Amino acid sequence: MNDSVDKLVIFLAKRDGIDKLVKTFQYVSKLVHWHAEAARPDVARRAKNWEVASGLSRKAFRTGRFLTGFNSLRRSPGATPAVRLLGVLANAGEMVYFFFDHFLWLSRIGTLDAGLARRMSFVSAFGEAFGYIFFIVMDFIMLKEGLKLERKLRKEKEKEAKEDVEAKERVAKIRADRVMRLMAVAANVADLVIAVADIEPNPFCNHAVTLGISGLVSAWAGWYRNWPS
Repeated sequence: MNDSVDKLVIFLAKRDGIDKLVKTFQYVSKLVHWHAEAARPDVARRAKNWEVASGLSRKAFRTGRFLTGFNSLRRSPGATPAVRLLGVLANAGEMVYFFFDHFLWLSRIGTLDAGLARRMSFVSAFGEAFGYIFFIVMDFIMLKEGLKLERKLRKEKEKEAKEDVEAKERVAKIRADRVMRLMAVAANVADLVIAVADIEPNPFCNHAVTLGISGLVSAWAGWYRNWPS
């Protein structure tokens, strides 16, 4: 598949694809608001409206997303006991995040009591941060395993002193998986920063530039991972 328009259509047909596009809008508008706030308040106000609308739209798109974590545990719990445990903890955190995010969305649009928003935001962000920590640990474990396997295949290839097409394909697959996992780590670390800003507000994490860059890193890593090959 070499046609860029075809790839874009397939990408935007995915829930994760449209989420990453709207996430890009959300955090670009956050940076525009920060940049224009002092000099051009009218532009800043419009950018803020765009940011809020994008954030609420993303919450609507994520309806029922908490079931993804449950299905991941049901279908592929992990190859080893350690990975299975990490998978349970990571997906449990993500399920809490997406489940309580529903109530946060409903409270922000006025369907539920607006006073619930702060509490739902904290619980949702706590689950998000908890899950991302274990997803990051899992990815580093898998990256380490991939490097060990690649070294082993290279040594076998050197001993045989001949071209092994199957081994070459396995190495290429390991390298492609490594890139995807590094993208996942980048996205999860960026999202962890955003979650910490909700859980424990501080000058660094809550600065508009930190949040804006973190959001864009997460969005663009997601673009890369979800873009059709």
